[in-house]
Amino acid sequence: MRPPLSLKSRALQLLAQREHSVAELRRKLLRHAPDDADDPEGADAAARIDELIAWLLAHKHLSEERFVESRVHARAARYGNLRIRQELAQHGLALGTDAAQALRDSELERALQVWQRKYGTPPADATERARQSRFLAQRGFSPEVIARVMRRAEQAD
Repeated sequence: MRPPLSLKSRALQLLAQREHSVAELRRKLLRHAPDDADDPEGADAAARIDELIAWLLAHKHLSEERFVESRVHARAARYGNLRIRQELAQHGLALGTDAAQALRDSELERALQVWQRKYGTPPADATERARQSRFLAQRGFSPEVIARVMRRAEQAD
C-alpha cells in the first residue's frame, strides 16, 4: 500500500493535468488536508496550503494568467463572451483588456460557427428563430450578436 501523497505532490500532480485557479487548487487541496482535531498538523492545514500556494506562485508552477488563457482557449470555440466572463468570475478572475478585445472582435464569427454546426439552415418560422436564438443565448452570446447571426442566416436563404 502506498503512503498518501503530500500536499505539495498532490498540488503538482493536479497542475500537471491542467491549469487551475488559486481558488480551485486551494479548494481541492483542502479536501485532502488532515482534518483530525487531535493532529497538530491538521489544525493549521489552511495555513500550510496558503504557504504552498505562495510557493507554487513564486516558482511559476501556478499562474492565474495561464489559467485565464487556457480557459479562454478551451471555451472560445463553443461559448460567447458572457459565458466565458461568468466562468472566470466563478474563479475570482477577469479577462485582461487584450483578451477581452480579441474575444469581442471574434464573437460574431464564433457565434456563426456555433450556429452553423448546430443548425446550418435558416429558421423556417418565428418559433424556430426563437429556439435558435435561445440556443445561442444559452451559450453566452450577446443579444446583438445573436440578432446579427439570425439576420445573416435569413439573408443567406
